Amino acid sequence: MEYLERRRDRIESRLEAVLADVEPAELREQVEHVSLSGGKRVRPTVTVLACEAAGGEAADAVDFGVGIELVHNASLVVDDIIDESDVRRGVSAAHAEFGHGPAIIASDGLLGEAFNLFSAEPRALTIAADAVAELGEGEATELVAQPSNESEYMDLARRKTGALFRAAAKLGAVAAGADAETVAAFGEYAEHVGIAFQIRDDVLDATADADELGKPTGQDAEMERPSLVQVTDLTPEDANERARAQSDAALEALERTDADDSQALAYLRDLAEFVVVRER
Repeated sequence: MEYLERRRDRIESRLEAVLADVEPAELREQVEHVSLSGGKRVRPTVTVLACEAAGGEAADAVDFGVGIELVHNASLVVDDIIDESDVRRGVSAAHAEFGHGPAIIASDGLLGEAFNLFSAEPRALTIAADAVAELGEGEATELVAQPSNESEYMDLARRKTGALFRAAAKLGAVAAGADAETVAAFGEYAEHVGIAFQIRDDVLDATADADELGKPTGQDAEMERPSLVQVTDLTPEDANERARAQSDAALEALERTDADDSQALAYLRDLAEFVVVRER
C-alpha cells in the first residue's frame, strides 16, 4: 500500500498546488471545496500506473492525472445540480454551499485548469477533449432519452463513466511515450474498469447504507435515473455478475498491452478486481 500512497500523495500535492494558484480568491475557495473534500483519486492513480506499466516514470504522468481528476470533479458539480443532490463526499455539494451560479462557474474553472495541464502535449489534448465531448453526449442522452434496457444502459455507461477512465489510462500511456496500439489497449482496459465501477455504484445506491457510502442512497430510484438495477429486471447479484464480466474484459485488454511485469501492472490488475467488490 505504501507504493500507492506515495503516488496518491504526489497527485494530492500537485492538485493542491494547481488549485492554490486559482484566482480570484472566491473561485479558489469554490474549486478547493469541490476537489479537496475527499475522493478516491482512482482516475489519476490509473494515469500514473498506466504510465509506469508502459515503461514511463510516475512523475511524467502526474499533471495528466491531476487534469483528468479536475475534469471528473467538474462533471460531479453538474451531476449534483441535475440530481438535486446536496451532499458529495460527505460534505455540502457545490451548489448547496455556494449557489447554482458559483457552482457552474467553479465547474468551468476546473475544466480550464485541467486543459491547461494537457496543453503541452497534442495527443493529451485530443484524448481529453474527446472524453469531455463523449461525457457531455452521455449526460445529454440521459436527460432526453433515458435507457430502457441493458444494451442502452451499457452504451450510456461507456460514455458517462467509461470515457474518463479510458482517457485516464490513455493519458498515462501517452506520458510514457507509448505507441498508438498500446495507448488504445490501456484505454480499453480502463473503459471496462469504468463500466464495472458504474455498475457497482448502481448496486451500492440500491443496497448500501448512506452513512457508510458518504452520499445519499436510493437516488437512482427517487430521481428516476437510469441504473442497471432500475432499467432491467436484474437483481443486485445479477448486476454484480455484469460488473465481473467487465472486470474480466479489462484484464484481457491489459494483457494485450504487452507490458512487462511490474508493481504498477499488478496494481492495475488489482484495481480491475477491486471495483466489483468495493463497498464505497
